[in-house]
Amino acid sequence: RVEKVEEGRFPALRLYLRYTEDKSPVIQGLKRISKPGCRVYSKKDEIPWVRYGLGTVILSTPRGVLSGRQARQLGVGGEVLCEVW
Repeated sequence: RVEKVEEGRFPALRLYLRYTEDKSPVIQGLKRISKPGCRVYSKKDEIPWVRYGLGTVILSTPRGVLSGRQARQLGVGGEVLCEVW
């Protein structure tokens, strides 16, 4: 579950993590790609695959913040924010 939080000066996303029945996390890793000093952009045909399709990439596009799959379906590129697997 994800919700937008308006605390402080900047809006943020609050993520609620899910766990399996044996208490191991569903999300195994998260890697920030684009940073303030080094922005990384991807064209619609060059959106990266994460862990051979088992993960996803999060992009900031003109249509809003989208997963890699959603951006491919809509045919838009944008700034690569992070990878999640």
